[in-house]
Amino acid sequence: MNEQSLSVREAILQRRSVKNFNGQPVERETLMTVLEDAKWAPNHGNREPWRVVAACGKELADLHTVLREFGVAKWKDLSEDELAKQMKKFTAPGAYAFVIVSEDVRQKERLEDYAAASAYIQNAQLLAWDLGIGSCWKTPPFLDAPKFREVLGVKPGERIISMLQLGYFDEMPKARPRKEVEEFVTFFSLSN
Repeated sequence: MNEQSLSVREAILQRRSVKNFNGQPVERETLMTVLEDAKWAPNHGNREPWRVVAACGKELADLHTVLREFGVAKWKDLSEDELAKQMKKFTAPGAYAFVIVSEDVRQKERLEDYAAASAYIQNAQLLAWDLGIGSCWKTPPFLDAPKFREVLGVKPGERIISMLQLGYFDEMPKARPRKEVEEFVTFFSLSN
């Protein structure tokens, strides 16, 4: 593992959502370091409302079976080649982190917890990027499927807010344009 090589600003400006992973595995120690360090995300009342179901190494084969079942429509009817092609989006990442948040019945706390878990995910993405590992925060519809939740061990009153794919990549994704700051910032004034 290398020492931090990017400034915070560089990491934020350079990070991209990676969708074309090269299949190289992410080592368990590296994944755990990213997930450990990400916990320093700001969170209201120091509730640390997230929990993570992770997979790398030997767990990936079982996870791929589950993702095939829920993520590839009519997979049993596909040829081997077509199935492999559709599964590449699931088999190419070198690790997964499913971020789960308790859904507090109080709206304010629920929103705070969702925001905190989102900051945790951003931290994980930036920390991974600093190590040369790409990521993509995905929210496919099957995350809410009762049977998928059951397989992942998601409890009643919890929600999966991210299927975070992590892995190495060969080609840097291009930056997508962003709005100019003047388009979304206004300065407060009583004279309006």
